[in-house]
Amino acid sequence: MSKNAYLSREGYERLIKELKHLKQVRRPEISRQIGEARAHGDISENAEYDAAKEAQGHLERKIYMMENKLSRARIIEDEQIPDDKVYIGAVVELKDLDRGRELRYTMVDEEEADYAQGKISVSAPVGRGLLGREVGETISIKVPSGILRYKILKISR
Repeated sequence: MSKNAYLSREGYERLIKELKHLKQVRRPEISRQIGEARAHGDISENAEYDAAKEAQGHLERKIYMMENKLSRARIIEDEQIPDDKVYIGAVVELKDLDRGRELRYTMVDEEEADYAQGKISVSAPVGRGLLGREVGETISIKVPSGILRYKILKISR
């Protein structure tokens, strides 16, 4: 059985919109490309046809994966998630103990991760290192560039 996909309401709506675009715009475009390529004659040696069929396969896989994720989606704001520990949906304020600066991250599903907006995936190294931690804890997280040391200052929703 597949696990639930926890998304923010904004992330859920974005996926719905993207799925609609793929089905209503991209699917007909690719179908038209296949028809045009087929009209050029022998499809056994038709690069345009092969490329369009490959694009169709990629598109259908993406649609399937998005529909699957949406079917398992639970909106974070609707869930009773404890706010005394770091879980998906939490806003975590940290002190970088090596650089002396404060950071603020929102814990999200990898589909919504956007480092520039301070949204980090719970499956990324820093996200995994923060999960289940509490205010006041000092933690060390191994990342490709070394070890990051943080103190958790605040957790909110």
